Amino acid sequence: MANKILMKGNEAIGEAAIRAGCRYYFAYPITPQNEIPAYMAKRLPEVGGTFLQAESEIAAINMVMGASAAGARCMTSSSSPGISLKQEGISYISGAELPAIVVNMMRGGPGLGNIAGAQGDYFQATRGGGNGDYHVVVIAPGTVQEMADCTMKAFEIADKYRVVVMLLGDGYLGQMSEPCVLPEPVENLPAKPWALTGKTADRKQNILMSLKLSGVDGELNAHTKKLFENYAKIQDNETMSESYMCEDADFVLAAYGTCARVCKKAVKVLREQGIKAGLFRPITLWPFPQKELEKACENAKKILTVEMSMGQMVQDIKLYSGHKVSDVDFYGEPGGIIPSVDVIVEKVKSYV
Repeated sequence: MANKILMKGNEAIGEAAIRAGCRYYFAYPITPQNEIPAYMAKRLPEVGGTFLQAESEIAAINMVMGASAAGARCMTSSSSPGISLKQEGISYISGAELPAIVVNMMRGGPGLGNIAGAQGDYFQATRGGGNGDYHVVVIAPGTVQEMADCTMKAFEIADKYRVVVMLLGDGYLGQMSEPCVLPEPVENLPAKPWALTGKTADRKQNILMSLKLSGVDGELNAHTKKLFENYAKIQDNETMSESYMCEDADFVLAAYGTCARVCKKAVKVLREQGIKAGLFRPITLWPFPQKELEKACENAKKILTVEMSMGQMVQDIKLYSGHKVSDVDFYGEPGGIIPSVDVIVEKVKSYV
């Protein structure tokens, strides 16, 4: 049996990234994700990698674009205001069909907000905060173990589909420590014949860019449609979720990240009181696990979405659950406040 190691969520992401073959990490410090750059600064030189603290978040994301274009597995991380600054680069990377990993340990907002964990960046992540038509794959771990496992999965998806994958956690997950079984290192990374490694007699010239100026002849039109054909494949193949006690549930709680941990406790309390409650936890926020949500809620009388925000994922629950909008309720706390088990329990009991 593999040994478990007590690790912070942020550190688990860093170690898993190294084991996934990441050798280039570019970032700029911001709380509550600073353990990631601190860990990478120590570990990357030990494995022959490169750690660079950029002069800004904007510089960091453009360094990621350069390293990815050269065929390297690379990553950046930040927290909410810093991710906002990276949006232009994320849009460029997506338009150029480059794989990259972006970690967002969300904090309270808007603006500088505070440094406590929150979930107010759901729209920014799942709708794309940059310009144009593109998608970012968004994975939301719920435990330190999943921080490590989902990091490995993120690099796999990014390379397979040549897309940006965002690991979206709240600051509490990044700071908490739990036992974790670290994944085995990846031994053989996928070939990248599209990378900018130089033209040779056996290798054609590659050009990677998001600029398609000849719009009048439909070049950008065709390119964007090609991107969305790729996104459709991701929607078919890469959704992840967890359903907990939903088979006979009259009331389903929908939550992700730290909120899902609180909701799982609320479900147990409600079951002890004879109320059939369950939990649906999306792990991929984009693509959203629509079919899995429909199945989890097929017998539910009411769905309660619980978030550490003023209500963002609730829009997708209303859209994808197959229920009337009036059957979906919301409870949220912004600004770094974790929703209360007692409040959730009383809110569900009010539906009975």
